[in-house]
Amino acid sequence: MIKRQHDKPCLFVLDTNVLMHDPTAIFRFKEHDVFLPMVVLEELDAGKKGMSEVARNVRQVSRFLDQLMSDASKDEIDAGLPIHALGDYGRGFTEAPTGRLFFQTEPLALNLTASLPGTTADNDILGTALALQKREERRTVVIVSKDINLRIKAAVLGIPAEDYSNDQVLDDVNLLYTGLSVLPEDFWDHHAKEIDAWKEEGRTFYRISGPDVSDWYNGQCLCVDGDDGFEAIVREKRADAEAIIELVDDYRQQRHNVWGITARNREQNFALNLLMDPELDFVTLLGAAGTGKTLLALAAGLSQVLDRGIYREIIMTRVTVPVGEDIGFLPGTEEEKMTPWMGALMDNLEVLTQTEGGDWGRAATNDLLRNRIRISSLNFMRGRTFLGKYIILDEAQNLTAKQMKTLITRAGPGTKIVCLGNIAQIDTPYLTETTSGLTYVVDRFKDWQHGGHITLLRGERSRLADYASEAL
Repeated sequence: MIKRQHDKPCLFVLDTNVLMHDPTAIFRFKEHDVFLPMVVLEELDAGKKGMSEVARNVRQVSRFLDQLMSDASKDEIDAGLPIHALGDYGRGFTEAPTGRLFFQTEPLALNLTASLPGTTADNDILGTALALQKREERRTVVIVSKDINLRIKAAVLGIPAEDYSNDQVLDDVNLLYTGLSVLPEDFWDHHAKEIDAWKEEGRTFYRISGPDVSDWYNGQCLCVDGDDGFEAIVREKRADAEAIIELVDDYRQQRHNVWGITARNREQNFALNLLMDPELDFVTLLGAAGTGKTLLALAAGLSQVLDRGIYREIIMTRVTVPVGEDIGFLPGTEEEKMTPWMGALMDNLEVLTQTEGGDWGRAATNDLLRNRIRISSLNFMRGRTFLGKYIILDEAQNLTAKQMKTLITRAGPGTKIVCLGNIAQIDTPYLTETTSGLTYVVDRFKDWQHGGHITLLRGERSRLADYASEAL
């Protein structure tokens, strides 16, 4: 991000992609003014058609602009429309204006043919910004764009340019909540007098108080460094630096297997405890490829649907963003169109259905699972309500915060949502590790009593995959 002169007020020139990404962007610049070039309005008009998330955002921008311009005369528009901050949830505007919104009402763009060949929309924005720089000497003109190439060209021309970062959840992805707190080896010695223990219905609980407890979150996983025997989850956090924690089940042992799957490391054991707990309605699993996210989520879902009967069926979905070139439209029903995107589901079902009954036994098991596992597309989630379902959202790192909210608010009574992803593998344009919807929900749900999160660290796919993750 380019450091701008703080002794001058700023005039922010917005690129189209900023408004397409966040329709409320014009209200996010506090006391500073915002400028919209005419080419941006043209691109918004071209992008308003369709049912995509981008088209919906464009239409919302148009509604906001229409509200701001209602009953305004030509002279008032030329003088700049006062921007009132949005009220709660985007409904209405507050009384006190913050900055002003200016539209391009006359030809401003300088001819940049010598510096930048062609007459693209980006070059029009750059030319407009250069003209504003010469006209607005009292203010710092800053281009705001999600397009890194536009920002590079702006820097070459001497125009301050910044990424739009208002949707950034964290300043640094390394600050993201991991879901696990490793306690020092002498933890029990320091808290020996502050611990009460009891058993209830075969479960072991501890009441712990002290200054360390204030940093814990509801649903956080705990372990003592060097002690493989102590693993617990924070069940209740109290205001007076006191917490109730519960010892977790050990799913590393074969007698505690989940649909034939056992945990291979500490983080996987915590993940299975979170997934198998019906009191947790929302669970997020982060981790690199091969850490077992999909396999653990699917095994826990099958166990709770077919063995325990807690949920009616499993619904698996993911965002359809290709890694390489798009292969075009796919034939068939919704489920048939989604099948090519569900390679992870098929691969893991193959692992989970390796029964001793031979080909006939596997075929019978697969027929049973097909009746209890439904593949759905995210495109048709709006307006639905899921009752008693176990929902697995794979590749969740490719969703925006708004899309994530749309999905999670579909959950009805008795439904559990499991979000899986690797924020180091984001394929959606304009999303980063700090702005991904998965990062957003991990941060927002980290202290909810009915939510849980764990970051899986160790790859368990194969020695080849583990070495490739480190060496390539």
